[in-house]
Amino acid sequence: MDPAKREVLERQGYEVVGEHSGVKVCHWTKSSLTKGVGCYKETFYGIKSHRCLQMTPAVDSCNLGCLFCWRTQEWGSDSLAHADDPGFIVEESIEAQRHLITGFKGNPKVSTEKFDEAWHPNQVAISLTGEPTLYKRLGEMIDEFHRRDMTTFLVTNGTTPAVLRRMASEGRLPTQLYVTVAAPNADVYRKLMAPKSEHEWEKLKETLALLPSLDTRTVIRHTLVEGWNLGWEDEYAALDATAQPMFVECKGYSFVGESRLRLRVENMPEHRVIRQFADTLGDRLGYKVAAEREDSRVVLLTRDGALHPIVS
Repeated sequence: MDPAKREVLERQGYEVVGEHSGVKVCHWTKSSLTKGVGCYKETFYGIKSHRCLQMTPAVDSCNLGCLFCWRTQEWGSDSLAHADDPGFIVEESIEAQRHLITGFKGNPKVSTEKFDEAWHPNQVAISLTGEPTLYKRLGEMIDEFHRRDMTTFLVTNGTTPAVLRRMASEGRLPTQLYVTVAAPNADVYRKLMAPKSEHEWEKLKETLALLPSLDTRTVIRHTLVEGWNLGWEDEYAALDATAQPMFVECKGYSFVGESRLRLRVENMPEHRVIRQFADTLGDRLGYKVAAEREDSRVVLLTRDGALHPIVS
């Protein structure tokens, strides 16, 4: 990795792993350790936030330039030619997490038992930044995490359906697969997601059509930005109906990181707006509200209105 890029990432709290991966301790991991309050994924899916490793195998690579993204985009690449060994990435990511949380061992607010659990993460969120499916050995990396009895949540922008097909054919899908759908149509997609080629919207729709055939838990995440992509419930419902996901997350944009250079604080929708959107979308789709977290401005929809926690 370019030393200047590494310096920027480390200054932002990342620990760089190898040539193209990174780890950063999540706010909710810290909150779980010190306050016993985990993130919405703990409420919705039963994972333990203090045992969750947040990482990416594509720390500075993405084929979109989403306005709501918190990352630095000016020097990022839209491809990833190099591919570090998956086992190396997994081991070094766990070690990076341990290095980053070391200081919590002496914190009087953190119990010895909870710190020991955090020292041995059992869940990984492959979603920190960048587009992880650009990493050519992603399926092998997921296998390495599974060999260590870790559950895997993979978040993708949905523009690489061929990668998901290959992972499915190899039996290397994550425990739970998220696809971000932050636009109801091609026009909003082009303006808000700022794709770096002309084919990403069609590729996303191809991914949505693929989802029902994948043997894993699937999630559609609607990242909602006031003044940009709220409303259009009929269009979102049509996209979701194609995907037939197990879960639909309706989540408000947060005014953080370098998204503050592109958007305004007024673009953060209030929770009541998110709940109204979720209610309307659920009615169109035939899904029901299963849970919500106002502190994260997120509402979960499922077909039966029930939670389905991860069984580990």
